[in-house]
Amino acid sequence: MTTNPIIIKADGSREEFQPTRLTASLIRSGAGEHTADRISKQVTASVVPGMSSREIYTRAFSLLRKESRPIAARYSLRRALLEFGPSGHPFEDFVSHLYRVEGWEVETRKIMKGHCVSHEVDFYATHPGQNVFLAAELKYHNDPNYKTDLKVALYVKSRFDDIFACDKDSRTCPIDRGILVTNTKFTSEAVAYAECSGVELLGWSYPLHDSLLIRMSRAKVYPITTLTGLSRGEKRLLIDAGVVAVDEIVRDRRKLDVLRLTPERVGVLLAEAEGLLSLPDILHDSMML
Repeated sequence: MTTNPIIIKADGSREEFQPTRLTASLIRSGAGEHTADRISKQVTASVVPGMSSREIYTRAFSLLRKESRPIAARYSLRRALLEFGPSGHPFEDFVSHLYRVEGWEVETRKIMKGHCVSHEVDFYATHPGQNVFLAAELKYHNDPNYKTDLKVALYVKSRFDDIFACDKDSRTCPIDRGILVTNTKFTSEAVAYAECSGVELLGWSYPLHDSLLIRMSRAKVYPITTLTGLSRGEKRLLIDAGVVAVDEIVRDRRKLDVLRLTPERVGVLLAEAEGLLSLPDILHDSMML
């Protein structure tokens, strides 16, 4: 009986390499079944015991990039979020942009009065016509293996409780919902506590059918760092200029002026960006490497 090689995940744990999982992640990124199967077979043939999951991802990404830059960009989405760092402000701006595209009016880094003390919330959003008021606490991590845990959920719940307890009749701090958002994942304890206590969570793969990944796909809002045609330095220049999402440069190509690119490079970047935004929605967790 043939067994698959044991590979080393980014967190140091070991698991059996699953070619079918690689194929599935390629398909969910937008690759056709034939292309995904071919790339998966090429990568699988090179996998040896002790190889890291990052090496496997890099090989798959390189082959996919030769086939289609937009699909390779979406395949790299989870890692692209990590390039927003080191501070959490670009991620806050990105999530705020996502909510705006979804129809919310958003204020970032807003001071709100609680019953006991005032709190700075990462963003405060209202939905016109629905009379909904939402405050959010965002936790950004540069390490993809770092999970937002129970103590963070407890801390956020206490802050939201203090805001909830303010004098709503005065309308100085209207809030109906509180949500904890992260670019990575939550521990099982954090999820259990949040589901029991009423704290809403939004993470890379949670909730299952309305996760950050799925909402980005549905809204066609992707980090500017997903574009494979940009160097790391160029991504940083755009972020520093306040450009955090791919759809921003599609709507206004002048946002690329800070990079002083040739017309040819601008055309290549916009073609990749438009291709990325035209990919079909992801309907469930992609299980990307």
